Amino acid sequence: MTYTRVVEGRFLRRPNRFIAQVEIDGTEQTVHVKNTGRCRELLVPGCRVYLAVADNPARKTGYDLIGVEKRRDGKPPLCINMDSQAPNEAVAEWLPQSGLFSGAAQIRREVTWGGSRFDFYVEDGERRVFIEVKGVTLEEDGVARFPDAPTERGVKHLQELTQAVAQGYEACVLFVVQMKQITEVRPNDGTHPAFGEALRQAAAAGVSVLAVDCVVTKDSMEIDGFIPVVL
Repeated sequence: MTYTRVVEGRFLRRPNRFIAQVEIDGTEQTVHVKNTGRCRELLVPGCRVYLAVADNPARKTGYDLIGVEKRRDGKPPLCINMDSQAPNEAVAEWLPQSGLFSGAAQIRREVTWGGSRFDFYVEDGERRVFIEVKGVTLEEDGVARFPDAPTERGVKHLQELTQAVAQGYEACVLFVVQMKQITEVRPNDGTHPAFGEALRQAAAAGVSVLAVDCVVTKDSMEIDGFIPVVL
């Protein structure tokens, strides 16, 4: 996926989950943050950020904060996409050629089943598959972790995927790591142990747990390949 117009800025502060103050061409601007997660390890005062120019002139904010260069001791900065909508868009582009399904597969987005709305539903011959996508932006020493904040909604999704398997569907949770240079994905038990436990229970019940990394530039994000998930 590619953004139409992207500019660089310098992050100053984040008054709340939805907005940030960013210096763009020497002028302080209020911008929309396209990720309501904490992202404290990413949005460090003075870091370089990437902003998509908003198409709607009626908006209160003229930019969306979509990416950041994460500072790392002794290493070059790591370009991370932090747009929470980007993983689904990238998966939509990648899924038909992912090798997971045949060329005849019918892929639908945002399908409700039970008490949840899953990101993708695939019919491929006799297969009926629900896929829930989780974008990952938290990195620690080359290991990606999810979530970066407690997510009861995420636990509910895992429980519903487990129920779907019990009723004869296939189900998959797909972690989309919004960066490169990652060796594996792990549940972030220190932040939300209930999610990690639910993920292990789902895997034991037959839910597929997969992860992919992405090639990220300031104005694009493309899924690259599978990486291991360590439960």
